[in-house]
Amino acid sequence: MKTVLITGTLSGYGRETARYFHSQGWNVIATMRTPRPDVLPESDRLRVIELDVTRPESIAAAFQTAGPIDVLVNNAGVPSIGVFEGTPMARVREVFETNTFGVMAVTQAVLPRFRERGSGVVVNVTSSVVLGHMPLTAVYKASKMAVEGFTASLALELAPFGVQAKTVEPGACLTTNFAANAAKAADGAPLDELIPAPYASWAQKAMDDFTAQDLFTRESDVAETVWRAAHDTTGQLRFPAGPDAVLLSQAK
Repeated sequence: MKTVLITGTLSGYGRETARYFHSQGWNVIATMRTPRPDVLPESDRLRVIELDVTRPESIAAAFQTAGPIDVLVNNAGVPSIGVFEGTPMARVREVFETNTFGVMAVTQAVLPRFRERGSGVVVNVTSSVVLGHMPLTAVYKASKMAVEGFTASLALELAPFGVQAKTVEPGACLTTNFAANAAKAADGAPLDELIPAPYASWAQKAMDDFTAQDLFTRESDVAETVWRAAHDTTGQLRFPAGPDAVLLSQAK
């Protein structure tokens, strides 16, 4: 029986992905910065453990607790919506610390295991913002584009050892906590404080256009795509998830 370790499983894509792999008969290590076992099914094939991807000691402890795994899903991330001019550099660093450096740190921790065994898959969850030109996402897109580039090069490094690296690119989902969390500055201030007054009317139109789009992604779309990426043997690197993400990928 295979085992997957998924970061950021408290809600949204991570939680749905943990449920999906469990439903397919896998052992699931569901990690959260603040563990909440009650948000996932009670099962002898599902363990919830603590993992803060920004803390090296937390990463080391989590892998020691988890034991051998077959697939790593780097899903943990923080959103960010706002005008770059109004975004404090502290917020920029916070986003990169989780979305980019956290992915790298967790990946680096598992690679010796995968390389020595000659198998394993790393699936990095990015975003459809990497597929198109989307306003108000400069910092978030930069953090995810970095992971796309990282994964593309990493895949080449790992191929001689039978280890794979993939990215899953979810579209826009209105039923996750993304919008609520994105609309806060690093200190919990509202989104308005990240949008200087001269940008206000333009930013409002951009947000209205976003929420008025016809196609959106469901959490289940992402879970199923992560599953497909983890099992892919064709060498495909990038996997858009959700109808809007697929459309963007086809338009490139």
